[in-house]
Amino acid sequence: MTETDDKKPRENFIRDIVREDRAAGRIEGRVHTRFPPEPNGYLHIGHAKSICLNFGLAADFDGLCNLRFDDTNPETESFEYVASIKEDVRWLGFDWDDREYYASDYYEKLYEFAEILIRKGKAYVCDLGAEDVTATRGTLTRPGTDSPFRNRTVEENLDLFRRMRAGEFPDGAKSLRAKIDMAHPNLLLRDPVMYRIRRAHHYRRGDAWCLYPTYDWAHGQSDSIEGITHSICTLEFEVHRPLYDWFLKELGVFKPRQIEFARLNLSHTVLSKRKLLLLVKENRVDGWDDPRMPTISGLRRRGYTPAAIRRFADLIGVAKVPSIVDMPLLESCVREDLNKTSPRAMAVLRPLKIVLTNYPEDKVEMLECVNNPEDPSAGSRAVPFSRTLYIEREDFLEDPPKKFFRLSPGREVRLRYAYFITCREVVKDPATGGVVEVRCTYDPATRGGDSPDGRSPKATLHWVSAAHAVPAEVRLYDTLFTKRDPNELEEGEDWLANLNPKSLEAISEARLEPMLAEAAPGSRWQFERMGYFVADTKHSRPGAPVFNRTVTLRDVWTKLQKTGRADG
Repeated sequence: MTETDDKKPRENFIRDIVREDRAAGRIEGRVHTRFPPEPNGYLHIGHAKSICLNFGLAADFDGLCNLRFDDTNPETESFEYVASIKEDVRWLGFDWDDREYYASDYYEKLYEFAEILIRKGKAYVCDLGAEDVTATRGTLTRPGTDSPFRNRTVEENLDLFRRMRAGEFPDGAKSLRAKIDMAHPNLLLRDPVMYRIRRAHHYRRGDAWCLYPTYDWAHGQSDSIEGITHSICTLEFEVHRPLYDWFLKELGVFKPRQIEFARLNLSHTVLSKRKLLLLVKENRVDGWDDPRMPTISGLRRRGYTPAAIRRFADLIGVAKVPSIVDMPLLESCVREDLNKTSPRAMAVLRPLKIVLTNYPEDKVEMLECVNNPEDPSAGSRAVPFSRTLYIEREDFLEDPPKKFFRLSPGREVRLRYAYFITCREVVKDPATGGVVEVRCTYDPATRGGDSPDGRSPKATLHWVSAAHAVPAEVRLYDTLFTKRDPNELEEGEDWLANLNPKSLEAISEARLEPMLAEAAPGSRWQFERMGYFVADTKHSRPGAPVFNRTVTLRDVWTKLQKTGRADG
């Protein structure tokens, strides 16, 4: 499923490579991809790009896509992360059918592969500690130094490796290293570590192993075992490709074609799982699914839609050159989707009391309001109207500037779907001098928002009936970081110092039209003039709604394009 809104997926260099491979009959013309996350955190928007790419390629070329968990680090992985990853992939609209795999399922096979390399004289047991291994690796301008254990016999290496697996040695006492070239220009090929002794409980394998493969050893072989034809990786793995190829060649097994692309960098946030985990652990956010987080679960809780994220992934495309994508593009994709699908409602976030002095005190009218002007089939709803109303406090100024067209003394405005009203009197708090009530008159001839004499106020305001309004908490979100690229730091600068102190504003005095009292958690709405909102899936309850603002109505991306600042 790569097409969104019936739009054909954009062409890119990876699709060209796959198409050429198929046309040339390489790998029997098959297309078999995989999405291989490490279950050590929740997925973020960068992973969404990879999910759409891998599952999309398989769908577009009548192929298959696996979901594989590269679980080689028992100290950081858990069933919680596995469950969240599967939920996110399905929510985005993709399915792996029966092709759910784990690198931990291949531990025995990987061990057998390691013994093959030992027998070939291509791997050896090394007694150097981790720090010494690093110190003897050399630099880009200086070759590494051979381990003093590099020339052990095949028999000795096999014996030691089996004893390592049996648990005879303490953690970190020995490792298995590939025997390649300590002077190789690619530092990753300078006798890389394949196995380490680590007595750590694995969330799936329990305590069956005390010998764990490194990611670089397990990843390429896992692809080979599964028959992956096109191993799509982010650009930082380009330098790892020669190592993967070396392992596969020495083992004489099937070799997938690895293709790298630039990972997604999104403005005003971080996409490092290590940094995101720190934000969660230090309670700087409300968990992995905090609506300010760039995680898929956070975007879901904020009200983003799968279609919008897939559309975003398609628009940003696939490239070789890293760049930063501005957040407004993602917001534009969300706004475009929600505009077509979200029912409208009226909500006053910061209420100001309006009293219609010439409206009967005991009268209540039910006014017809359109549910979605983009979708005539959505129909309409009845909203109560009465003598006392609430409007947005910012929609009234006692002493307005020249271009302020909303309510002010003596000025007439239109109430959405209701009547024209005119401000006649302002009531203030004697202690503070602040406006607490505005008294107006209404024109009964303008019911529905139209005037029989053709006059048309310059402003139309939304409102709710005070007697029928539902109290609610509404949360307004801003970017998580104040800096466009929080990863780009000055010397001595702490990345956490760029956290946005105004990233969340919780408004407790909001008043909503009555139907929103029973809004289902996760339901999405457009609050007229205020933006798109979602009933919070964690805290909202029938009768006590809590809404998160997904995105404003204002399309910043279009503005950036017009000013020439949208290319990142």
